[in-house]
Amino acid sequence: MDAVNPTPEQLQKVLADTPKDQPVVMLNLLRFRDRANYKEEAPERSGREAYTLYMEEAAACVKSVGAEVIWSGRSVGSLIAPPDESWDQVLLVRYPSIDAFMAMIESREYKGVVKHRTAALQDSRLVANLETRM
Repeated sequence: MDAVNPTPEQLQKVLADTPKDQPVVMLNLLRFRDRANYKEEAPERSGREAYTLYMEEAAACVKSVGAEVIWSGRSVGSLIAPPDESWDQVLLVRYPSIDAFMAMIESREYKGVVKHRTAALQDSRLVANLETRM
């Protein structure tokens, strides 16, 4: 099942299960559409081009809550995964807290740019992670 945006229930569960006083690293697994699929009129662009535009415009939103992209790269394949699962890009973003993440996605500025992400993606995963000491 393709998933692009979190449901309110998913957000509430992660909010309830995540300590408020710890940094959160969001793992983004991304599969792009061949052609971006905007709900409104938009220039013709690929899914990857639309996601690049999203990253450029969302950078100020990320920075405004004290977050940072800590790693981004092209996926080359999965060693352990269902046979039909593949990703184009992997992205790690560290937020100072789950509240900082929520403040970003609820901001007016972010709501103005997330359309590029939605148009760009065929499928995705967004997994909240807490750092632990081994």
